[in-house]
Amino acid sequence: MNARTEPAPAGSDAIARPPLVRELLLVAGLFLVYKFGRQLATGHTGEALRNAHRVWDVERAVHLPGEGAVQSLLLHGDGLAHVANTYYAAVHFPATVAFLIWLYLRRPVHYVWARRVLAAVTAAALVLHLLFPLAPPRMLAATGLVDTARVYGPSVYGDPATDSLSNQFAAMPSLHFGWALMVAVGLIVATRSRRRWLWLAHPLLTLLVIVGTANHYWLDALVAAALLGLALAVLHLPHGTASSAGRARGGLVPAQRDERALAGAGR
Repeated sequence: MNARTEPAPAGSDAIARPPLVRELLLVAGLFLVYKFGRQLATGHTGEALRNAHRVWDVERAVHLPGEGAVQSLLLHGDGLAHVANTYYAAVHFPATVAFLIWLYLRRPVHYVWARRVLAAVTAAALVLHLLFPLAPPRMLAATGLVDTARVYGPSVYGDPATDSLSNQFAAMPSLHFGWALMVAVGLIVATRSRRRWLWLAHPLLTLLVIVGTANHYWLDALVAAALLGLALAVLHLPHGTASSAGRARGGLVPAQRDERALAGAGR
């Protein structure tokens, strides 16, 4: 604690932090609903492939860069492709959970806001997955892209014809990118470190990974960003957050002591 640090009002975090058991049940319930909803969208192979051709043609019509330009960087060696596949498989969900846990413990008011935004984006994504089944570029021969997970491993998906645990035709929007962007936005808003903008490296790296591994099109990420922008516009930041309180009092509240450590963890 430096000379400018001032104590936060007693009990403020306790009042703002929702009951833990209720939050665990709520988040678990939302996750199960989403997994069940994704299963409802399976089995539309023909429609998903037709939509994939449409998306591919639209991207070329508007002169978006080819996904192959990113993938070619990964194919210089087996090791880089394997790292990208591992990032795709292992970082997405744990990073989002860690983000919510940190907000719950350190920024409870921000936690409620972030949870609502993530729930809204996920619900909107589920609707689009149901209305617009889309095969990823790795399934579309016209792209000329390699299924890096199948070739170099690890893979989180099985054969589309027999995989009953996941919906592989839910490419648009990309929740990998949408959640990663929300993690960065949430941490930038909830912290005051000068290095907090470095958290944007997470969605940027996620974007390169999902495109380079041929799991998503550029448009999948653009639609996810648009949904997040809409959710952020509707679900405004709460008033009286810890960071704004610290600025108003001319100092930092104790909940901000870990900002430097958090920002340093991103290096």
